[in-house]
Amino acid sequence: MGMGWKVLSDVKPYLAMVLLQVGFAGMYIVAVASLKRGMSHFVLVVYRNLVATAVMAPFALYFERGLRPKMTITIFLKIMGLAFLEPVLDQNLYYMGAKLTSAGFAAALINILPAVTFVLALILRMEKVRLRSLHSQAKIAGTVLTVAGAVLMILYHGPAVQFPWTNGQHHAGSAAAGADAAAWLKGTIMVIAACVAWSCFFVLQSSTLRDYPSELSLTVLICGVGSVMSTGVALVAERANTQAWVIGFDARLFTAVYAGIVCSGVAYYVQGIVSKQRGPVFVTAFNPLCMIITAVMGSIILKEEITLGSVIGAVIIVVGLYFLIWGKSKDKVNQVSDDFIAGSSKGAGELPLTSVTNGNGKQHELGDGKFNGSYVLNVETPATNGNY
Repeated sequence: MGMGWKVLSDVKPYLAMVLLQVGFAGMYIVAVASLKRGMSHFVLVVYRNLVATAVMAPFALYFERGLRPKMTITIFLKIMGLAFLEPVLDQNLYYMGAKLTSAGFAAALINILPAVTFVLALILRMEKVRLRSLHSQAKIAGTVLTVAGAVLMILYHGPAVQFPWTNGQHHAGSAAAGADAAAWLKGTIMVIAACVAWSCFFVLQSSTLRDYPSELSLTVLICGVGSVMSTGVALVAERANTQAWVIGFDARLFTAVYAGIVCSGVAYYVQGIVSKQRGPVFVTAFNPLCMIITAVMGSIILKEEITLGSVIGAVIIVVGLYFLIWGKSKDKVNQVSDDFIAGSSKGAGELPLTSVTNGNGKQHELGDGKFNGSYVLNVETPATNGNY
């Protein structure tokens, strides 16, 4: 019995991450299917975040009662910035880009997110690079490969790749053939812009969690404020189409509920638990699985065409992603703020602290109360599973 429980405990993180990637892939498929059948992406963003707020609020109220720090003007302004970057900019741009290209293409291109975040951290001087360091060289090489793969996907399509389940099928919604070149290029730019917005969100979220270390409450506030902002945007964008707000018991309602619960609710919880057990690098390593599942499901359900250029570009992006993750996994950051230690937490999107090395060289897990003197905080690359 003891051996069985040990095996189950070892398998659970893997199973959880695989199921989560299936969940994200399913959201990409149902969202693109609904959008291409006429659903407004502005309205989808509003309903999705309303559902996420309603689902997450009870958990935040129960589990973080009495633990939430005092709200200040600075924290509230940061929350407004987070809501604008993620629910308003990121989700709208991603849905628009996926609609103009394809679910599989957008899911593959979104893997440039770690590279975009790395470049942004360099610009903001949050990331240091030593050219003689092997890990720094890996980070640079990974960034270059990721960008090269994205450029290849944009500039080269090539012939369609045939799979056993696609022979003889008519492909609709193909990034290369189903949409005209101008619309496809526009969609690609939107997906890349969504990556930039999500990277900015990622950096700002790390800063906000230091002052407001209540992940569930922060999630509810971001989704709630984002719902209000998205509603304003949708009212302006769809002012001449009041029918866009009407949804019944159909695919549009399913898309909003599914995206809100699975990708904005369950995802935060699962990623947080697995990140505590195995570290955020483990979580990030499963990102390409979502791309593969989305491409296969898109070719079967949406009859999307997969081109040779997309396959080669996706492979290059994945190789670059693992170079970047490996380089980041060995980073060590010197930190001397006790307040930062007390306030840090391993929420989704934050730079989680994995361990502390005291002055005697002995390593302890953060929060075990056994470290003193001088210390070094060991950090790893945070998970980048988009909240799309």
